[in-house]
Amino acid sequence: MENKKKARVRFAPSPTGELHIGSLRIALIDYLMAKKFDGSFVLRVEDTDRDRLVEGAIERLVETMDWSGIKNNEGVLLDEHGKVGQYGELGPYIQSERLGIYDKYAEKLLKEERAYRCFCSSERLQDMRKAQQEKKEPPKYDRHCLGLSKEEVDEKIAKGEKYVLRFKIPKGKTFFDDLVFGRIEVENETLDDQVIVKSDGFPTYHLAVVVDDHLMKISHIVRSTEWIASTPKHVLLYEALGWKEDMPFFCHVPNILNKDKKKLSKREGSVSVEDFRLKGYPQEAIINFIALLGWNPKTEQEIFTLEELIDQFDIEKINKAGAVFDIKRLDWISSQHIKKMDINELYERSLPFLKKKAFYKSWNMKHETPKISASGQAWSNKQKKEYVKKVLKVEKDRLEKFNQVGESNQFFFTDDIDIDADSMRWKDSSDDDTKLNLEKAQDVLSRITEENWNLEKIEKELLEAAGDKRGDLLFPLRAALTGQDRSPSPFEVAWVLGKEKTMERIISAIDYL
Repeated sequence: MENKKKARVRFAPSPTGELHIGSLRIALIDYLMAKKFDGSFVLRVEDTDRDRLVEGAIERLVETMDWSGIKNNEGVLLDEHGKVGQYGELGPYIQSERLGIYDKYAEKLLKEERAYRCFCSSERLQDMRKAQQEKKEPPKYDRHCLGLSKEEVDEKIAKGEKYVLRFKIPKGKTFFDDLVFGRIEVENETLDDQVIVKSDGFPTYHLAVVVDDHLMKISHIVRSTEWIASTPKHVLLYEALGWKEDMPFFCHVPNILNKDKKKLSKREGSVSVEDFRLKGYPQEAIINFIALLGWNPKTEQEIFTLEELIDQFDIEKINKAGAVFDIKRLDWISSQHIKKMDINELYERSLPFLKKKAFYKSWNMKHETPKISASGQAWSNKQKKEYVKKVLKVEKDRLEKFNQVGESNQFFFTDDIDIDADSMRWKDSSDDDTKLNLEKAQDVLSRITEENWNLEKIEKELLEAAGDKRGDLLFPLRAALTGQDRSPSPFEVAWVLGKEKTMERIISAIDYL
């Protein structure tokens, strides 16, 4: 189809805080379109609302986008400090650095009487809206200043009165075709004479977005459904500026909803991409999850790489209804992506989270102290790395996100194991029975050499020794090694701990009994 060819898209967030998960979803749709149709993905920061700016938000936006894997292939060059420079990574276009461009087109609209100056005070506007509400009329500007003569306007300017520039909505009807919702038509008399330049000289979103999208030759505008109401005004601006023939395609995407079918907001808890990043969700899981929110690939496949999403993406498969954010589904998708990682990748990506945990810090510090291993030497970094990898091999299929590493199995990182007779007793076994079974396990494991200390050997020998009474042998062994009633199998635990530590814990449990 023609509307899919040579897609040139832009993601244009405002730097008002952390990137919302819904905004990342818009960026992803943009990115998929650009990649699917060999186009361009432009990152543009819309910072003309100076009252809502948050310091450092642009830098965090660029970092978050880079983390997500959604990268723009056009923009200005940033230096190593994230400032505009002659080298470095591509950074976003910044609207506040393009004010002269907007001024030019605002003057054009004013000169052609498509816009007019409005000197109304905030108090008058408030009174006007209050009166409209009392009459149950839709709130819109009453065009009080449209009738001012040139002399009256010049006089007010000479007095230093502040003014805004309003776009003059023409009579008639306006329509546009949306790639998700089809044709949308409105009566122009229902539209407000929107402010396009504020009293501080900065353009509003409405003027800046139209000018930028035209000058940057954007082919498709993807944004949330809340902007549908503003789109007729943008269509009229395109026409007023003489750009009707080059108008982009519009694609309004339904919002992400909470469990109550309302727009997902901060009141529901974590909604920023950074929140999910800090919780340890892999970026590919986040991308996979949000791609399926309101988009149906019409297949049974649920786990996608970014490349697979690009291959299967079709804008026509976006649903008109909002999609509910299901954290359990995100957890499951995340777990599937972690299962696909090789152990080296899982180690590198989970280690930063593990390093923040108190139990790991204590373990790591202890193993930097001499005389704690059989050889009387501190563990090398390589030994510690291999040990953690063994833990990860055991935990891998149970993880939903990186920050869970070690959390349920802290016995791998401490010798402070809580055991008692009740926790080691299998069903109606006596303490003597428990002790005999621990001694049996001790005997079996003692005969496995260090060279043969592997998961397959440990499991084989213990299962053969247990025979039909696996619970009698393995239940007290698990408790002795972990101090927990729920944990990985005693075979896995013994393999990770190593022969020396395994034997120490069994002997301690026997002595306790």
